[in-house]
Amino acid sequence: MVHHTHHSTKPTVKLSPLLAASAVVISALLAPAAVYADQFDDMINQKKQEQSVAQGQASNLGAQANDVQSQINALQNQIASIQAQIDTNTARQTELTGQIEAAAKKLDEQKDLLSANIRSMYIEGDITPLEMIASSKNLGDFVDKQEYRDRIKDNISSTMDEIERLKKQLDDQKKEVTQILEEQKALRGNLDQKNAEAGAKLGAINQDKAQFDSQVQALSKEIASLRAQQKAANARFIGSAGAGVNCGGGYPGHAAGGIKGRWGCNYGLDDGSDNWGMYNRECVSYTAFKVSQSGRNMPFWGGRGNAKNWPGNARGAGIPVDGNPREGDVAISTAGYYGHAMYVEAVLGGGKILISQYNAAWDGRYSEAVISSAGLSFIHFP
Repeated sequence: MVHHTHHSTKPTVKLSPLLAASAVVISALLAPAAVYADQFDDMINQKKQEQSVAQGQASNLGAQANDVQSQINALQNQIASIQAQIDTNTARQTELTGQIEAAAKKLDEQKDLLSANIRSMYIEGDITPLEMIASSKNLGDFVDKQEYRDRIKDNISSTMDEIERLKKQLDDQKKEVTQILEEQKALRGNLDQKNAEAGAKLGAINQDKAQFDSQVQALSKEIASLRAQQKAANARFIGSAGAGVNCGGGYPGHAAGGIKGRWGCNYGLDDGSDNWGMYNRECVSYTAFKVSQSGRNMPFWGGRGNAKNWPGNARGAGIPVDGNPREGDVAISTAGYYGHAMYVEAVLGGGKILISQYNAAWDGRYSEAVISSAGLSFIHFP
């Protein structure tokens, strides 16, 4: 049962005649719950801790997955960039191959031309200078023929040099491009391998994360189930709280004073604090109001006013506390983190009591119930 500290004021209103008249009959049907809220609190807290650990693991894996995905994105960008370079150099390699083939064809043509010239020179080389002079029209003609032969020789030498230079230049360019392509393809292969490894790592991380996410969901269902069981166990104190009214038991609609200046059943749950330091429409605020309204002294227990603290507060103030209920007592259950405070309207006999209460179902509403007195502490305010 969860209940906090807080405040309230107004004349006491007795329980409905119908509930009071039927209290004895109802008491025979209600038995003490075997499991208390604090046991469920422990289990719920344990599940929450497990859920928190699983959620933390899932979050860490999610961060790792994001990092790996960033690496994959960077690798894919590098792969795209190197592939673009490979495509450019492949095109350049193809272009150079075409140029080399064209140059080779041209060289073949020039070799044929050179062969013809060389044959012509060879034939003329068999003629003696005297015969060449004799065949010349005059001395000038002889000189022209000699110069022609010299020019042919120079052209042969120049053409051969140009052929060798062009061939070497094209071959060197092709070798350079080929080497660059090999390096780029090797780099592409390396990047592909890293990309595959990163993809496998990302898959493994996402698989682990999915398991933790599933665990978180399963624990959420377990927690919801435990809360349902806790609420069922708390039915010992809740009674008809689920159908209760906002105002009841004489708790004021609007009350003056209080630490925060506003309290009463027409204000929201925990909106303000009452005259005894208790939060509005909490179980402790209602019981503090009932004790004060009956003309007895209700100490200011704000700041230490959880229902679970009340038996110790009472003993410290010299107020009797025991397990024997009396009309007008405040009944305390120490189950759960906060405990629960109820006002004893009547002692019915057979171990049953008629109580009124607020916030039994965590909704700030008023309700009445017939419950077992077993396991409860009763504060006998003087």
